[in-house]
Amino acid sequence: MKHEPTLDDADAEAAIAAVKAALKARGKTGAIAVVDSHGETLAALRQSGAAFSTLPIATNKAYTAARLRRPSGDVGRAVRHAETGYDIGYFSDPRYVGFGGGIPVIKDGAVLGAVGVSGLTQAEDDELARIGAAAIALA
Repeated sequence: MKHEPTLDDADAEAAIAAVKAALKARGKTGAIAVVDSHGETLAALRQSGAAFSTLPIATNKAYTAARLRRPSGDVGRAVRHAETGYDIGYFSDPRYVGFGGGIPVIKDGAVLGAVGVSGLTQAEDDELARIGAAAIALA
């Protein structure tokens, strides 16, 4: 039987705590989601004041990053590429998104899961998701 490494609830708590601290330092709010290696939600938080839409978007960003094994923003750039772009619908999964802010957590070449952040600009969401992913690596 093959054992696949994946994130757990302690990893999710570490990522959420790191992103919450970074959001607080910026005086902003958002939504944070952490998923396992299959894209299944381990933990999700929509902070008070964040738009209702931010939680499913953060979760879908993390899902995309885990399932496709790359940042969600990379998917968006590939879809929009002027010459080689394609319809994201070809993936046949409506949860895949191309917004920046979904970052896979990689260890020894294996994707263990992902962190997704939503509610700010795509660049800020991406930066914050990287902070969450880094917190997992340190935990």
